[in-house]
Amino acid sequence: PSLDVGEVLKLRGSWTMHKEYGIQLRVEHYETVLPATTRDIENYLASGVIRGIGPVTAKKIVEKFGQNSLEILSNDPEELLKIPGIGEKKLQMIKESYVEQQETREIMLFLQQYGIGPGIGVRIYKNYGDKSIDVLKENPYRLADEVYGIGFRTADSIAQKMGMKSDSLERLCAGLKYALYRACDEGHVFLPTEELLHRTSELLDVDEELLNQAYLAIEEKQHIVVERSWGREDVYLAAFYHSEKAVARKLFLLAAMLDKPLDITNEDIYTIEEKCGINLAKRQREALEKSAACGVLVITGGPGTGKTTTIKSLIEFYKKNNLKVALAAPTGRAAKRMTETTGVEAKTIHRMLEYKAYSEGGMMFGKDKNDPLKADVVIIDEISMVDIILMHHLLSAIKPGARLILVGDKDQLPSVGPGSVLRGIINSGKIPVVVLDEIFRQARESMIIVNAHRINKGYLPYLNVKNKDFFLEQVFLPEEILQTILNLTKTRLPKFNGYDPINDIQVITPMKRGVVGVINLNNSLQALLNPPDVHKKEYRYRSQIYREGDKVMQIKNNYDKEVFNGDLGRISKIDEEGRIIVCFADAWQEREVIYQGQEIEELSLSYALSVHKSQGGEFPVVIMPITTQHYVMLQRNLLYTAVTRAKKMLVLVGTKQALAISIKNNKAQKRYGHLCERILEEFAQAIYYE
Repeated sequence: PSLDVGEVLKLRGSWTMHKEYGIQLRVEHYETVLPATTRDIENYLASGVIRGIGPVTAKKIVEKFGQNSLEILSNDPEELLKIPGIGEKKLQMIKESYVEQQETREIMLFLQQYGIGPGIGVRIYKNYGDKSIDVLKENPYRLADEVYGIGFRTADSIAQKMGMKSDSLERLCAGLKYALYRACDEGHVFLPTEELLHRTSELLDVDEELLNQAYLAIEEKQHIVVERSWGREDVYLAAFYHSEKAVARKLFLLAAMLDKPLDITNEDIYTIEEKCGINLAKRQREALEKSAACGVLVITGGPGTGKTTTIKSLIEFYKKNNLKVALAAPTGRAAKRMTETTGVEAKTIHRMLEYKAYSEGGMMFGKDKNDPLKADVVIIDEISMVDIILMHHLLSAIKPGARLILVGDKDQLPSVGPGSVLRGIINSGKIPVVVLDEIFRQARESMIIVNAHRINKGYLPYLNVKNKDFFLEQVFLPEEILQTILNLTKTRLPKFNGYDPINDIQVITPMKRGVVGVINLNNSLQALLNPPDVHKKEYRYRSQIYREGDKVMQIKNNYDKEVFNGDLGRISKIDEEGRIIVCFADAWQEREVIYQGQEIEELSLSYALSVHKSQGGEFPVVIMPITTQHYVMLQRNLLYTAVTRAKKMLVLVGTKQALAISIKNNKAQKRYGHLCERILEEFAQAIYYE
């Protein structure tokens, strides 16, 4: 169960003897009771369960009102204004939160029978109000579809404890959808029917034959779309099917319905070169010429091939033709970099589309086909990071006749979300593509860039070249790799070139778990770079300690707070109420965001990042463990993506054998999706109708 600090529990169970830990109580049933002693009341109020009251305010309330504190909260909350630090605004927050707590009490008691804690109870109550218990009794699997933050596993746990059969139709229907959502988390847009049934059968531990009736039921309810084309039967969650179709359709319409082609002469190109202070290479000129004539254009290239210069020249060209240009990228980091390199404000795609948060963590966009963007030209950088759903929303918001320029590196990792949008567009052969393939002279001085291209072609990189920027520290055992990374970060690199261990150096690792996985590296680096200090406040949330000065990352989109998955910040303050204040630096401003209670789940330490989470960012120095312990993650595109995050220096720590395995393994995981085929279909139909 999910329990909060400060809750008082009444437990029923039996005493057992554990061979390691001695006498233990095996709990068979528990219920929350209202705290009775002043100490219990203070712990309860300090737990953060009531918004606006933290440890310091809780202490003041109990000192003032003693055992009557909860009675005051219930019957005479205005008395709280006598407490220093509580004003009208804070009182209102406390009152609303306490009423919420009381209203949810009945559902809490109901859920406690099934080992479900108050955090989930509040979410259920917000969704269904006084019908909550009826909904749970009728079909607890509705929670997975309808309550934000509650997935299939939690709903299944509640259902099983309520006595629902493991082969009930409700469970089988929910399980099929859960298997599809899990596939989407792996990057797939659909699953072939046989694979969906096999995966669901394993997840639910039931025979595949039992799933046939549930399969037909969710198809009839239109929760899924079954497509019987392409020589097989493929199953989509409805939203992904409609998104994939809409993306192909809109790409065709933008390509076919350009307002008017623009003329571009050699003189125009010369003027642009002069204005930007550059000499355009052959492929960059080609990009300019195609952008003048085409409604949709893809520009792709590796590091040092002049993507940024090309974007700058495009902006100048469109400006000269009095066209309004909008720049955007998938993440705050990528948008910030785009702003800095072009001198023109770039936004995240979400901001550009004017996302709007609504209750329970959801989101909608202000810009869509009914109210499109005013821009005549939309340029998107880091397009490889855009998944099929976001691409659908983006294309929906581009007005007919406008131009779309997609810029990225086709050899980077695909998006974390479902689909391979960039690859699908390129493979269709219907959208013009310019491949920037010339490494510029200045870029050739960097071994990071030279080696990134070597890795991409399947060659071993040049290692430890004197006075260059690409190194391998040959270390064999994971524990020794960890110690080497810690030593490099704290001592050797700062001594070598004055790099700041926190601001300049980023550790990137392929794995989440293990000695040199994200979790252990983060805890080790935190202990080394930001150890406990009497002058630094800290806050423990579950098993993680957060400390003032820590590097942190937002790990899920929070539209209310305007922070997004992958945004990096620093903890600037932890206040007396246990609220964590994080400073995020956008391209346009530095701003502070407050986290309290369960919101802290959205943060993680970011001294070390996974390769996927590092996408869209650049760091002065990157250190990366590369070991055969990570065998399953030794992939060429993963290594290539990590290497291209480094601007000034890259240090691999591990073995040449692991490096060679990584470069040799060019089998990127296949993602199920039909974007390429759908684009071909759209263009073929157009030719047929003509």
